[in-house]
Amino acid sequence: MNIVRSIIFVVLMLGVLATLHELGHFWVAKLLKIKVYEVSIFVGPKLLKWRHKDVDFTIRLIPIGAYVRFNQIDEEGYVVESDDPELLVNQPRFKRLMVSLAGPIMNLILGISIFCGIFCVTGFVSTDIGKPIEGAQTGVVSAQYAAGDTIKAVNGHKVYSAYDLYYEFDADDPASVMTLTLKSKENGSTYDLTLTPVIRTRPMLLITVESMSTENEHKGWLVHSVEEEQNNGNPVLKEGDYVTHINGVSVAEDGFDEYLYSLTDEVLTITYVRDGRSEDVELAPKYVEYATSRGISLIPYYVNSPARFFAALAYAAKMPASIGNITLRGIKDIIAGKVKAYNLVSGPIGITTMVNDVVSEEKDTVGEKIYMLIMLSAIISIALAFSNLLPIPGLDGIQIILVVVEMVIGRKLSEKAEGRLTVVGFVLIILLLLFAFVSDILRIIFGY
Repeated sequence: MNIVRSIIFVVLMLGVLATLHELGHFWVAKLLKIKVYEVSIFVGPKLLKWRHKDVDFTIRLIPIGAYVRFNQIDEEGYVVESDDPELLVNQPRFKRLMVSLAGPIMNLILGISIFCGIFCVTGFVSTDIGKPIEGAQTGVVSAQYAAGDTIKAVNGHKVYSAYDLYYEFDADDPASVMTLTLKSKENGSTYDLTLTPVIRTRPMLLITVESMSTENEHKGWLVHSVEEEQNNGNPVLKEGDYVTHINGVSVAEDGFDEYLYSLTDEVLTITYVRDGRSEDVELAPKYVEYATSRGISLIPYYVNSPARFFAALAYAAKMPASIGNITLRGIKDIIAGKVKAYNLVSGPIGITTMVNDVVSEEKDTVGEKIYMLIMLSAIISIALAFSNLLPIPGLDGIQIILVVVEMVIGRKLSEKAEGRLTVVGFVLIILLLLFAFVSDILRIIFGY
């Protein structure tokens, strides 16, 4: 049933986003006194129809799109040509450009509004650097810095939000040196801060656990699975065991992680609960190298005053730039061979899969799932704004390109040139749809 709910959610979400996109075109057209014949919410057979101020409004059956009609259609389905100055086609170029841009801008405004609403409820992680992480396994910081200074770039790449920094952390080798460019809160000057992880070793019990939480009757880790290589190929733990102590130290004790990472013993004494009985067993751990945290934290802010609201709004307004920046970084990483090409593009199948993953996650609360779905809607709205700017027939980008070319050359393109551009664009959109479809399938098959 989760997949059915996911499909319904994706269809409705895309339908609503497309409708608001088209309403952006409609509202700007009416503001500029351009004639509109029909506004259709969704597509397919008509369910409801009414007329208001010489505009036909319809609600249709299939919630996968919407459209605004700026031309009169005859009985045979052809566009009626007219010299009516109120028609969009007869408007000055700057008005036609504004109408074409209105849809993508509407999606940007919607995405920013959703992000702002999320930040007002949950707070947001800023790009302001916090105090050094105390008591954690951290690396080396090359210079002094003041808490509250703002990260402006990482390894020379512009930072608009914390997500740009997260992308760099994920894309970079955890053991590599990272350089941050910061802006001083005190005097506005910029300076560089070098972060160097330290390579250490830690013991691995070769188990996976249901959760690191110890809030259960045994105050231990519930073992989900055990690797065959545990204890030099002689596993001593089983699925369903609760690991409660290591060398007599409770896993529920504060600072246990630091204690665990400090161990160098060839054999550890593991205390576990199985079938209600507590037992001790010796286990030879596997030691692996790891890079410590680079030693910085980011300051979270919560909206509890008008000033913080405007800070949240300003931060939300940077999200389109952040998403665009990460997308461009992804393209560069694909060219460099760091990322698989099919991990960058998602079609309806990929979106449905992401939604289903959120809905099906048993460990998340209903509130966490709603939060993730709303966040996903904001990202998709901004992605729709960018994708609609592509110069492809059926998208706003082609109209924008045509109007801009007219402005440059001072006349309309010939029908032959427009026809060639349309054919090229049509081929591009077919290839893009095929690529998105294949990318979605590859992610499902290979789990990427």
